[in-house]
Amino acid sequence: MKISDIEARLSEMTNPSDPFVQKLRRDERKGAQKALEKWMRKLEKEREQLEKFREMARFEDALRSHGYRLIAGIDEAGRGPLAGPVVAACVILPEDFCLPGLNDSKQLSEKQREAFFAHIQEEALVGVGFASAEEIDRMNVYEAAKKAMLAALGHLPASPDHLLIDAMEIPAPYPQTSIVKGDAKSISIAAASVIAKVTRDRYMREMDEKYPGYGFAIHKGYGTKKHLEAIMKLGPCPIHRKSFAPIKDRPAIRR
Repeated sequence: MKISDIEARLSEMTNPSDPFVQKLRRDERKGAQKALEKWMRKLEKEREQLEKFREMARFEDALRSHGYRLIAGIDEAGRGPLAGPVVAACVILPEDFCLPGLNDSKQLSEKQREAFFAHIQEEALVGVGFASAEEIDRMNVYEAAKKAMLAALGHLPASPDHLLIDAMEIPAPYPQTSIVKGDAKSISIAAASVIAKVTRDRYMREMDEKYPGYGFAIHKGYGTKKHLEAIMKLGPCPIHRKSFAPIKDRPAIRR
């Protein structure tokens, strides 16, 4: 059997005890052994991802054992940047939801985030909320994040019966659990982190077209060297947070 045929056959298999795998172990060709090793590594990675996913579902499983059904995870993106909004997402996953590999959005590549975003949007109930740079300046970024979370909750197409929130509590009329580093510990919060991150990144790419020269499409408003150099050269634009250094030291606003 050709190596390409072996690779194609393995790509359709998931059982390491399959007789074909046992036969392949006896194949002395380097190409055959390389294909087998690659497939085994893939299986192990998938096993680890599924195990991690099940571990991250323990908060949801515990709540369901107490009768809760509509469990909403809430997270935000964009507290740290010098420009742009804080974006929050609220996500209710179906009980049979399974997406191994789902994790804190910061641990995922842009390609993974985009793929997971589409999957979550298709299967889950989702609400998104924004707090603008102006609101961040007026009320501070922590309170603005709360405002965005409440807006996301308000845009959810169903009322939850319990909230899981990443390291925060919000003034909402629902039981809630605050989980430190929740985006890495709860699948619902991880899903919300992906929705919030992708939504904000897309918004900042739009702002890059509206306010060229700052590189928003690349750094998404964070204080990179090139971003700081652009601020020094061009001055702040309307989506910069004027209460954040070094913006507050550059009062001229580019329109």
